Amino acid sequence: MTIVGIGEDGIDGLCAASRTALNQADLVMGAARHLALLGAPNAARIEWPVPFADGVEQLLAHRGRKVVMLASGDPFWFGAGTSVTRHLQPGEWVAHPAPSTFGLAAARLGWAIESTPCLGLHAAPLQRLRPHLASGGRVLVLLRDGAAVVRLATYLSELGFGASTIHALESLGGPRERVRTGQAENWDFTDIAHPVAVGIEVRGEASAMPSTSGLPDALFDHDGQITKSPLRALTLAALAPRPGEVLWDIGAGSGSVSIEWLLAHPANQAIAVEADALRAERAKANALALGVDRLQLVLGRAPETLPQGPPPSAVFIGGGLSGPLLETLSARLPAGTRLVANAVTLESEALLAEWHGRRGGDLLRIELADAVPLGSRRGWRSRYPVVQWSVTL
Repeated sequence: MTIVGIGEDGIDGLCAASRTALNQADLVMGAARHLALLGAPNAARIEWPVPFADGVEQLLAHRGRKVVMLASGDPFWFGAGTSVTRHLQPGEWVAHPAPSTFGLAAARLGWAIESTPCLGLHAAPLQRLRPHLASGGRVLVLLRDGAAVVRLATYLSELGFGASTIHALESLGGPRERVRTGQAENWDFTDIAHPVAVGIEVRGEASAMPSTSGLPDALFDHDGQITKSPLRALTLAALAPRPGEVLWDIGAGSGSVSIEWLLAHPANQAIAVEADALRAERAKANALALGVDRLQLVLGRAPETLPQGPPPSAVFIGGGLSGPLLETLSARLPAGTRLVANAVTLESEALLAEWHGRRGGDLLRIELADAVPLGSRRGWRSRYPVVQWSVTL
């Protein structure tokens, strides 16, 4: 099987190896737009169906034949390449990429691509932009169609980034190429053609999301059930997220800890366990708003309800702490799992002290106070102290 990246200039822009593969192919499969760019090859054609996954199954049915799969630009940069190759063995496929849309967009705008976030939002929510929106920054985005560019302009304006400059780059590398520029809050181009990439020069008075742990509480919708910012920063430090790791967030509340775990690295995963359906929906909405819609929710009460599948790298107990829960986790989790639990009540403090004696780790008492008016002066108002147990099982 050969995977050929094709640009908007069609067959004229293909390398010699891609041309040879097409000339020798028994079957060519791709989207209608890609097939049209080829002209009239001798091979049989199959138009890629909707939904996309059905096409993968259909393509694999021709395994072993001389098949060419067409994909946009570089098939392995927000492309369809890995959707197919994950089902194949080494040696069953070869790929010939074309210039990526990101590369072409950066070339047109004169931007340094290595320092510009590049996002593929064909089938993903615009909120994934949120962590990258900081005045003075730049972002390159692939979008589904012209209507998505209008929605993008509206989204930026609603967040307070309406002063941002939007560069709409249509059909890059082909005869229909066009680049138009406008301001998000005044965007009025409604005839943008697919395929389209967008370059955003971020401007506005809105606040950027901090890149450190302990995001402001105001960024989260909550009913009071939230690990507050300073304690959250200490909790994330104890959980110590590393690239590609999985967190179980038990008693997730607003989802603040698992959301910050996901923000720590794009390859991280988090599963939030929450017994209250309203809080679970709130956590899901918070995750979407802050750009990490990949947060998974499990509705139920631990230890009766725990995530299935591979074990986590770390577990945080923010609510529902109990002896049976610790016993279950201790028996179920493999050695090396990091466990962090926070306690506020005397009873839960005593439980953590007991387990610290049994399993070791670190026991930390956290006492915070806020400055508040005291007559014509100011004084300290203490928060409830929190005891935190962290251990590697």
